[in-house]
Amino acid sequence: MQIVTLLIYNCMEIKIPINKTYRATQIVEDKHTAIEYGSGLAKVFATPAMIALMENASYKCIEEFLPEGYSSVGTEICIQHLRATLPGDSVYADSTVVSVDGRKVSFEVEAFDSKGLIGTGKHDRFLVETKKFLAKLNG
Repeated sequence: MQIVTLLIYNCMEIKIPINKTYRATQIVEDKHTAIEYGSGLAKVFATPAMIALMENASYKCIEEFLPEGYSSVGTEICIQHLRATLPGDSVYADSTVVSVDGRKVSFEVEAFDSKGLIGTGKHDRFLVETKKFLAKLNG
């Protein structure tokens, strides 16, 4: 596994391995459906819920490599939702680190239900020092 080293703030070294993967899982509940999200009228796994699962897998994928006080924020996502999933089914999202460019970490993401692939795409996250990030937002 290739490890990419990046320098961030105060010359702190953070190492994130390329090809690192993480899987996030959940059961589709009514609260995860398009009708509940307001993204459609069908009682099926909502695209925004699938994206949230993919983002969670990506966030968790690199969390262990970040020093205390650092986190990542999603900055870009390009997803295809390929097939509907009914409530009660188990879903999971796999995230894989494909590149690190400074504080930008890029992932390939896929989502599955019990019948197979339901979504695929790419996601970028940006590493931030949490305190500085929140202070900047609060003015």
